[in-house]
Amino acid sequence: MKSELKHINFSYQINSGKEYDIPLSYQIFGQDLFSSPIVLVNHALTGNSNVSGERGWWKQLIGENQVIDTKKYTVLCFNIPGNGFDGFLIDDYEDFTPSDMANIFLKGLEILNIKSLHAIIGGSLGGGIGWEMLVKQPNLAEIFIPIACDFKTHDWLHAQCLVQKFLLNQNDEPLQKARIHAMLCYRTPESLNDRFQNRYNQEKQRLESEDWLIYHGNALNERFSLKAYKLMNHLLMNINAKEDHLEEIQARMHMISVDTDLFFPASEIRMCFQKLKEKKKNVFYHEITSIHGHDAFLMEYEQLNTIIKNIL
Repeated sequence: MKSELKHINFSYQINSGKEYDIPLSYQIFGQDLFSSPIVLVNHALTGNSNVSGERGWWKQLIGENQVIDTKKYTVLCFNIPGNGFDGFLIDDYEDFTPSDMANIFLKGLEILNIKSLHAIIGGSLGGGIGWEMLVKQPNLAEIFIPIACDFKTHDWLHAQCLVQKFLLNQNDEPLQKARIHAMLCYRTPESLNDRFQNRYNQEKQRLESEDWLIYHGNALNERFSLKAYKLMNHLLMNINAKEDHLEEIQARMHMISVDTDLFFPASEIRMCFQKLKEKKKNVFYHEITSIHGHDAFLMEYEQLNTIIKNIL
């Protein structure tokens, strides 16, 4: 299985005219390019291109004999430039939008001479970039599977990202505090209450739920940079694929929501599905049932595997 980090270097001009040298990095898992159908996986906010293998963050979904079988498919994953996984960071992160990242991914495909994809699959922010890509190139993929995301950032999510931005611009442990707030949005009251049940850690003199949140804040601080988090939050805040172009997408679309998602509510995704269904036949809707909220797309693998198995 090929999994080494590779790079494509090119110049990219943002709307203001400013040019960036982009060292777009990517990994390939499974079959050689052009020897089998290509599945593009777009990673989420704190994810990266390492989607499969021992440390792959989606290894329960992608790998040998998994639902996205690396014996059958070529799995390609780009790093969102500035996520820091490849060492590249962006100082002026507000220069970029999800539309820019979609353009950069499309340029990467062009340089790799990939003219079409079997599928694009992405969770959360990654799915949002997928929407942006397909609005720009409606014939790019046969199948599109956006998970726990919509084609745009709605008001509630924008507001939560704004709180994240405020926290990230503080001087005192900004990344840790932002992550603690984010964890409360990724999960649900029922998820935390069911898990911790007000248990108190006598040794640490605090609730186990508090200890869990502090752990996640510190853990992200150790593996992720503040610059990268600011960029990724900014991108999540600004997903905005052109709604009047959605019906032009030729891919068979399978929209997957989570019934308790606080970031991308199932009701919003259903609304998008219903509007598209009036104009297109090849649009389908699936819903994961979970107490865990947005993070269910990283937890409810039995349901997710069943859904995707029936799609691919």
